[in-house]
Amino acid sequence: MILVTGATGVVGREVVRRLPSDLGVRVMVRKPAQVAAFAESGVDVVVGDFGDAASLARAVEGVTAAFVVTVRLGADDDVRFVRAAQRAGVQRLVKLSAAAVLDEGAVDLVTRWQRANEELLRVSGVEWTLLRPRAFMSNTLGWASSVRGEGVVRALYGESACACVDPRDVAEVAARVLAQPGHAGRAYTLTGPEALTAADQTRQLARLLRVPLRFEELTRDAAREGWSRRYPPAVAQALVESAERQRAGVKAQVLDTVRVLTGRPAGSFLQWAGDHLEAFAPVRQVSGGVPAGS
Repeated sequence: MILVTGATGVVGREVVRRLPSDLGVRVMVRKPAQVAAFAESGVDVVVGDFGDAASLARAVEGVTAAFVVTVRLGADDDVRFVRAAQRAGVQRLVKLSAAAVLDEGAVDLVTRWQRANEELLRVSGVEWTLLRPRAFMSNTLGWASSVRGEGVVRALYGESACACVDPRDVAEVAARVLAQPGHAGRAYTLTGPEALTAADQTRQLARLLRVPLRFEELTRDAAREGWSRRYPPAVAQALVESAERQRAGVKAQVLDTVRVLTGRPAGSFLQWAGDHLEAFAPVRQVSGGVPAGS
């Protein structure tokens, strides 16, 4: 039995779709209302919360491998889950981390928390694998409203490059690592096939939509203010510092890890955007767009 936490998230739901059903798949959801999302998937669903030891014990019972996704900054979710996994005899943990842990200049609260969670797995006595993706291409969905309504993309340091990755590629790697042996004690950094700037992505979106789009550079204060409306102050500050590191060039390295682990090249931003074009444009524009990957 393979357990997927974060099963309703951008990566977790794609992991569930890619896991072989004959292995037995269980998903942990936090709210009973989320059970319905898996009604026709054929997977086992358990309602659990990282803060509830009894529900974690139910979630990991009979599980041989687990995909671990935690998002509550500063919480003891990883500690609680690892303890439950140890007690239940779970053999393998695959942890979704981030490439920032390798950046020597990354000392923000979020990255320190991720490093601590990685170390927790290393000393757990349970077989572990770490997945460290660069920024997800799906982060650009944050531009969707301004693209639809104004024909504008706004971002900080729009000429700085990042080798962003398709979250579906991260999910494909995770599914393979969960289902196959040979990945114990490995840490895989996952990137897309090229380093792109926000201005590059704006031009590619415009090409797909067949409409003019304008890129507007945000000031650092404006970017911080925007992130502060959506995230706690520590996260907003971490995002500003992350943008500074990207500006310094530390996120531009392209790696071939996705191809090595899956046997195919990593998906491009143009492909990802083409598959999600409806988020950026009215239906009448989507129907006339350029096909994905063109």
